[in-house]
Amino acid sequence: MAKTYKYDIPRILVTGGAGFLGSHLCERLVRDGNDVLCVDNFYTGRRTSVGHLLEDPMFELMRHDITFPLYVEADEIYNLACPASPVHYQHDPVQTTKTSVHGAINMLGLAKRIDAKIMQASTSEIYGDPDMHPQVEEYWGNVNAVGPRACYDEGKRCAETLFFDYHRQHKLRIKIARIFNTYGPRMHPNDGRVVSNFIMQALQGEPITVYGEGQQTRSFCYVSDLVDGFIRLMGSADKVTGPINLGNPDERTILDLAETIIRLTGSKSKIIFEDLPVDDPIQRCPDISKAKTALKWQPNVSLKDGLKETVAYFKWYIEHGSTTRDRSRTVSRLVSEIA
Repeated sequence: MAKTYKYDIPRILVTGGAGFLGSHLCERLVRDGNDVLCVDNFYTGRRTSVGHLLEDPMFELMRHDITFPLYVEADEIYNLACPASPVHYQHDPVQTTKTSVHGAINMLGLAKRIDAKIMQASTSEIYGDPDMHPQVEEYWGNVNAVGPRACYDEGKRCAETLFFDYHRQHKLRIKIARIFNTYGPRMHPNDGRVVSNFIMQALQGEPITVYGEGQQTRSFCYVSDLVDGFIRLMGSADKVTGPINLGNPDERTILDLAETIIRLTGSKSKIIFEDLPVDDPIQRCPDISKAKTALKWQPNVSLKDGLKETVAYFKWYIEHGSTTRDRSRTVSRLVSEIA
């Protein structure tokens, strides 16, 4: 059945649209011919991440915090607003919970008022430190509700509850994506995530910090693959509500990731080991069977190819800062120079 929209050109709202994932999603949606409203309070998002879109007539940028109501019109809403790295979400944990919970209430209320389909960017942190491996959507998780990561973990769990209650009570058309580790250009260099940490340390010749013995595992999905999953999920039949895992099931140890980045950058950095952070998961890998079946989706970008793009971006960032001027051409050249 063909998609139906209220407007001649689909109007799409992306909250957190100036963040890492949001900026890539906005870019893809504009390229696909949609009228995109990007909303961000710039707590972790950066105007420069969407600077190349500002002159496009199909793109609009609005500063707004979704813990306050928003009154706009749209056909679809992608709710991505929330700091996602431990460094950022633990800086102001109360605000993190408010963004997940109050923000979800406000966006669901907006979707109900304007009869819009809405997707929640949830997280693999829903599963906590899992005792099931790989993680399937039916697994209820192993989360510490009073730990330092709970503001994010429990905030996202509560948001999922709200989405399903609005679906059951108000027949709202919802989608929930559980996002596993994602990386790529436009990651914040100081966000504390493992890929950006390792690349920045390697490029600057600093020791690469590995926690524990580095045998904990993660799966790394390149950002363009994840965005494709978002769009497929939003475009799926209304009965496909999720939650659906979106991530790359290619599981790697943290130590293997560190060694791979050292090789790609040609760095002389040494690996040092420190104590594991509190509640840091030992294993994290998605079962993406549902995504393969319901969305005909699976990641296509290899870790090596994705890391080459990401390393090239951070090389550019170190030399030029966050400016977007001539970035794509220079980054393409840098990618070709990486082994």
